[in-house]
Amino acid sequence: MICPKGKGHEKSYEVLEGVHIYRHALREASSAAGYLREYCLALFHQTCLSFRVRRRQSIDAIQACNPPDLMFLVALIHKLLFGTRFVFDHHDLSPELYVTKFGRKDIFHRLLCFFERQTFRMADASIATNETFRDIAVARGGMAPDRVVVVKSYPEASRFRRTLADQSLIVPGKHLIGYLGIMGEQDGVETMVRALAEIIHVRKRSDVHGLIIGDGPELGRLKKLAADLNLGDSLSFSGYLSGQPLMAHLSALNIGVIPDPPNEFNDKLSMNKVFEYMMLGLPIVQFNLRQATRDAAEAALVVPEHSPEGLADGILALVDDPQRCMEMSAVGRAVAEREFQWANEARRYLTAYRTVFRRRLDVNDKRHYPAS
Repeated sequence: MICPKGKGHEKSYEVLEGVHIYRHALREASSAAGYLREYCLALFHQTCLSFRVRRRQSIDAIQACNPPDLMFLVALIHKLLFGTRFVFDHHDLSPELYVTKFGRKDIFHRLLCFFERQTFRMADASIATNETFRDIAVARGGMAPDRVVVVKSYPEASRFRRTLADQSLIVPGKHLIGYLGIMGEQDGVETMVRALAEIIHVRKRSDVHGLIIGDGPELGRLKKLAADLNLGDSLSFSGYLSGQPLMAHLSALNIGVIPDPPNEFNDKLSMNKVFEYMMLGLPIVQFNLRQATRDAAEAALVVPEHSPEGLADGILALVDDPQRCMEMSAVGRAVAEREFQWANEARRYLTAYRTVFRRRLDVNDKRHYPAS
């Protein structure tokens, strides 16, 4: 695995559970020019590291996850020189994300559309996170339907399940409202902070406390906003957590919030936190996001108005209706137990590689490698 360094993962090289991980430095960007610089540096580092890996062992296939949609250039070098196969792990919609962040379709947007098309063109197979992404790969990327496999990012049940809650987070008479995830500009966590201020200060509710779990470029600004809104005793930031501490925090929650704003980007995403909340039996409050609403079904309360006041309405509707919360919790868990089976997704994932290598073997030596 080749990836950027991150908080808690600063080693340039290590082996975890048999996976060799090579990391490179990468500074996060906030402007269009900054993103271009970030992507070029990532491309340089990952190309160098890919050849470092190749010096140690052969590479049969390169799987690249976006963003950015430039990693096909790394694969292209290996494909031309060594016949290495390329599998595109399609996780984000870079053109839509750019419009969401910067509100314009300029030369950078056109470049992102071009790079996306070239990525699909280069790919021997594409892994889509949901059916919407599959349709984009076929319609916008021009991929053959049989080369696109939907693999959903369900949590692994053996690792992601309720445990003993962190008792320091539980206050009698208070409902703990939580968010889990990255805090970027497009993730809408500011709306949740302002919704809590609406609940505490405007509606004078003292039975609600907020917990934000995770990290990201907006964390510092969100902490300052919480202080400015006088939420010091009503909102906690845990920072990045993993393993048992993460599960102990999540197990203390009563309601899970998805504050991501409705837009062309978020509308198409299957969000990991939807699956995670459902697996833990948390009733969900979210805005009207097409794919997230489809994924959560009856486990989510959909708020029609995108505003802090609208989100506050949704949160309090669940706080004041424990019976509804119990029903939503039961629905979420039932769907998760029935459908969120990583073993099934793993089989679909392997289908992508069987497609790639079966094509290769059929072409190179049909006598020894029959299509069956």
